[in-house]
Amino acid sequence: MSQLVNEVTPVLVNEELGAGIWLLTVETPAIAAAARPGQFVHVRIPGMDDHLLRRPFGVYAADAQAGTVDVMYQVLGYGTRHLTTITPGAAVEMIGPVGRGWQPPAGCTRALLVAGGVGSAPLHPLACELASAGVEVQAVLGAGTADALVARERFGTALGCEPACSTDDGTYGRAGFCTPLVAEALERAAGEGRPFDYVACCGPEPLMRLVAGMAAEAGVFCEVSLERRMACGVGVCLSCVVDTVAGKRRACVDGPVFPAEEVVW
Repeated sequence: MSQLVNEVTPVLVNEELGAGIWLLTVETPAIAAAARPGQFVHVRIPGMDDHLLRRPFGVYAADAQAGTVDVMYQVLGYGTRHLTTITPGAAVEMIGPVGRGWQPPAGCTRALLVAGGVGSAPLHPLACELASAGVEVQAVLGAGTADALVARERFGTALGCEPACSTDDGTYGRAGFCTPLVAEALERAAGEGRPFDYVACCGPEPLMRLVAGMAAEAGVFCEVSLERRMACGVGVCLSCVVDTVAGKRRACVDGPVFPAEEVVW
C-alpha cells in the first residue's frame, strides 16, 4: 500500500454529471502522484460534525502533473447529499491513497473491464494505464438509464473506441443488464483464438458474482472491487471485513480489489 497522506484539499469542481451522479475534483498533489488504479480516498465531509466517519470514494482519475484527483459519487444518503452542497473554493479533508488496487497478471495483452453504475470510476484509471501500456482493452458499461452512463466518453477517449453499453431501460445501448455483453465478449475472444488474459469488474455485488463466474468458466483470471462500510479506512476497526477462502480480510487495506476466486460470495 502507498504511504498515506492526510491533508485538507481545496475543491476545484463539484458538479452533477447526470442521474444523481456527481464529479468532485480536488487539488492534492501528493495523493495524485501516489494513487494507483483501484485505490480510494477516505473523505471527511465538512459541515457534518455530528457524523464523524469518513466516506470512501474510488479514485476516478489522478493527474500527477496537475496535482488533481477526481472522484465520482452517487447521491444515496445524508452524507452524499450534503457533499453536493460543497462549492469550489471550499475544502475537504482527505486520506489517501488507500488500499490494494488492480493487479493485472504479468504479460497481460488483452483485458475486459466490466462496470456497473458508478463502478466505472475505479476502472477508469485501469483502462487508461492498460491502454497506455499497449494492452488491448475492451470495456462493458452498464447503468440504469442513459443519463447514468456518465463515464462513457472518458472510457471512449482512453480506449480509442466506444465501450459496449447497456441500460436497464433501453435508453442507450443494449436493453437490459450488461451480463449478456460480457458473455458475448468472452465467447468472441475465445472464438478468435485470442482469449482475454484478465477480467476486472466493479459494480453491484450480484453483477460481480456473475462476472466472476463467467470468467472462471472461461478460465480467465478475474479481480473484483468490493464495497463495504469503512469506519477507519486504515485497517484498524474491522468494520469492512470480507469473507475469503483464506479467512476474513479487510476491504480497506487487503482490498478493495480481490482476486474473484478468493471471495466467498
